[in-house]
Amino acid sequence: MTLEEAVALTKTFTVKPSNPELLKLYALYKQATEGDNNTERPGGFDFVAAAKYNAWDSEKGKTKESATEEYIALVQELSTKYIS
Repeated sequence: MTLEEAVALTKTFTVKPSNPELLKLYALYKQATEGDNNTERPGGFDFVAAAKYNAWDSEKGKTKESATEEYIALVQELSTKYIS
């Protein structure tokens, strides 16, 4: 399975994954496609943006290839729970 196929598979989920699962998917996808997070941390009360920033930042140092493999594995695991 490719990264693009895994992304397409997430769009077929019939139930929305939990917030921690969504953040992990987001972080691995960003790491796989862009590499380390070099953006500025959002300030103020934008809690969603801060959570996304922290999730992506937690993957720092992981290669794009490794992040891609983990993303695909996570999507395959979640598909057993969220596709009926």
